[in-house]
Amino acid sequence: MNTSVSTHCAPLLRDSFIELPARERARSLLDAGSFRELLGPFDRIESPWLPLQGVVCQADDGCVIARGTIDGEPAVIAAIESAFQGGSIGEVSGSKIAATLEMALRDCERGKLVRPVVLFETGGVRLQEANLGLAVIAEIQAAIVALRRHVPVVGVIAGMVGCFGGMSLAAALCSYLIVTKQGRLGMNGPEVIEQEAGIDELDASDRRRVWQLIGGEQRTASALADQLVDDDADALRAAVHAAFKQGVPAAHRSEQVDVFLNRLAQIDPASVTPQSMRGVYNPRVQHVARKEQA
Repeated sequence: MNTSVSTHCAPLLRDSFIELPARERARSLLDAGSFRELLGPFDRIESPWLPLQGVVCQADDGCVIARGTIDGEPAVIAAIESAFQGGSIGEVSGSKIAATLEMALRDCERGKLVRPVVLFETGGVRLQEANLGLAVIAEIQAAIVALRRHVPVVGVIAGMVGCFGGMSLAAALCSYLIVTKQGRLGMNGPEVIEQEAGIDELDASDRRRVWQLIGGEQRTASALADQLVDDDADALRAAVHAAFKQGVPAAHRSEQVDVFLNRLAQIDPASVTPQSMRGVYNPRVQHVARKEQA
C-alpha cells in the first residue's frame, strides 16, 4: 500500500482587505497586539441628528479610531465603515477623525511623532447632517495639512464605495495615497454625474467605463495616487509601512499648483480619454509614449 502523503499544497487564498469591516482593517495594519480602540461602540458616541429623521444610529457613528504601533512607532488609524450610511461623514464621525488628527499633531509638535493613517471608504458628507458634515470635513482637511509637515499622512482607498465629495479632497491632501484596483476616487460619484449631466455624459451602470475613469489603476497611472496594490491585507499592510519609511515628501501634490494648472491646460474636453489623461497627468507615461513613437 502506498502510504506516502503529498507535501504539495495549494496556495493559500489571499486575505481580502476589502471584505474586512473597518475595525478589522485598522487592526490588520497595526503591529500585532498593539490595537487599542478609542471612543468605541460602548462609549455610545452617536449622532444626535439621525434619530430626528427616523434613521437608526450606529454606536460608533461609522468611524473606528485605533491607537497602536506601526513598525514599533506610535500610530493612529481612522477607519471609515462603509456599511453604515455608505461611509458618509456626519458631525460625530467627522469630529472623531478631525480630533484624532489634531491629537496626533499636538504630539508631533511636542516631539513625539505619531504615524497617522486614514482609511477612506466614503461617499462624502452625510446629507442628513448637511452643513455640520461639511464643516467637519474642512477641519479634517486642515488637520491633514498641518500634520503632514511633521510626518507622512497616509491614506488608503480600498473598497467598492471609494472616496468622493469633500473627502476626496482630504485624500488628495495626504502625503501618500494607496489604492486597490477596486477603489475609486473622484469629486463626484458616477451616479451623481449621471443624475446631473445625463446618461450621455456618463452611464453609471457601465462599470468598465467607471473604473477606466476613476478606478484605482487609472488614478495611479495618472499620478493622482501613489501606489496600486492587490486586495490583500498583507499587501496593504506592507504598502502602509513602506510609505512611512519614505518620510515626508519634498512636495505634496496639493502644493504643486502651477504643475497641475499646466496639465489641465493641455486637456481637450472634446477628445479626452482615460489614456490621454494618463499621458497628461503622468510625465512617465508621456516619456514612454514618445520613446515608442521614436
